Amino acid sequence: MTNTKQTLVILSPGFPENENDTTCLPAQQVFVRALNKNFPLLEVIIISFDYPYFSASYKWNGNTVISIYRGSKGKLNRIITWLKAWRILNKIKKENTITGLLSFWITECALIGKYFGRLHNIKHYGWILGQDARKNNVYVPLIRPQVDEIIALSDFLANQFYENYHIRPEIVIPNGIDVNLFSKESLERNIDILAAGSLIPLKQYDVFIEAVKLINSKIPGVKAMLCGKGPEEKRLQSLISVLNMEKNIQLTGEKKHTEVLHLMQQSKVFLHTSNYEGFSTVCLEALYAGAHVISFFRPMDKDIDRWHIVATKEEMAKKAVELLSGRDTEYIPALVYSMDDIAKAVVNLFEA
Repeated sequence: MTNTKQTLVILSPGFPENENDTTCLPAQQVFVRALNKNFPLLEVIIISFDYPYFSASYKWNGNTVISIYRGSKGKLNRIITWLKAWRILNKIKKENTITGLLSFWITECALIGKYFGRLHNIKHYGWILGQDARKNNVYVPLIRPQVDEIIALSDFLANQFYENYHIRPEIVIPNGIDVNLFSKESLERNIDILAAGSLIPLKQYDVFIEAVKLINSKIPGVKAMLCGKGPEEKRLQSLISVLNMEKNIQLTGEKKHTEVLHLMQQSKVFLHTSNYEGFSTVCLEALYAGAHVISFFRPMDKDIDRWHIVATKEEMAKKAVELLSGRDTEYIPALVYSMDDIAKAVVNLFEA
C-alpha cells in the first residue's frame, strides 16, 4: 500500500460481536488480523448484514465493525438493509479514501458492493467461499459477475461456479491459517480421531459416528472426539447411544478456536465428513497440527500431502484404520497456505 491512509471495506453476512467470539467465521477473523499485521497503514472497515444480533458500530481488534442487523429476512427488511448498507458506504466514502470493496460470498453483500463500486469507480471483488457456488444462487444473475472480479476460494469452487453459471473465475485465492495460534508445546497424541464444526446436516456427522463405529471394529477402544454445537446435537448423541459408542465418542460441545487447535495437536486423524465444502479451514489447521486429514472433497486440483480423499464412509474408515495401524505413519506439521500470504494476494488485487 502507499503511505497515504487507505481504507478497505469488507461486506459480510456476519462478523464476531467481540474479540471473545472466536467461533464466528474464524477464517475471516484470521484474514482480517493478517491484513492488520501485514498492512498496518490500511484501515479495515467491516459492514455486517445479519450478525451480531444488534445494530451498532464497534471496535474489533482495532477495526471498525458496523452491524446493521435486519431482524427478520422478509423482503421489506431485506430492501431496508440494502439501503442502510448503501448509506453507510456513502458515509465511509465521504470520510475515507476507499481503496477497494471486498465481499465475503457472492450474495447480497456482493450485490451491494459491486454496484456501489461501479457507481463510484472503486474496485470490488466478490469472494466465492462455499455454498454460493452451488446452483440456484439467486444473486448471481443480479450481480452478473465478470471473470476478473470474482475470487474463488479453491479450484473446486471455481469449477463448480463455472459448471453452474458458465463463469470461470480467473482468480483463485485459497484459505490460509495463522501459525501463531498453535501451541509451541510438544503434545502427546492421545486422541485417535477428531472432527470439528457446526452440528448441522451439511456436515454429516452421523457419517462421522458411523465411520468411527467401523474403525472401532478393527481397532477396539478407539478414542474419538467431535467439537461443536448446533441443531443436530441431540440426534447425534442419540445415534452414539444406539450404536453403543459412548465409550469411544465424546461430544465436547462448542470450544474456543484455540482450544480446538490444541485438540488437533493431540490428534492423529481428522475426519471431515461434509457433503460440500469450499476449502475447509479446519482441514488446513489439522494438517499444521500434524494430523492426517480424510475427507470426501478435493479442494485443489493438485494433491495436498497427508490430505486423503475418499468416496465413501467405508473408504474413510479403511483409510483411518490404515493410518492408525501403520507403524510408519508420521504426524508432522504441514503448512499448506499461510494467511499472511493470502492477505497479501488479496491486497495486491486492489493495487494492480
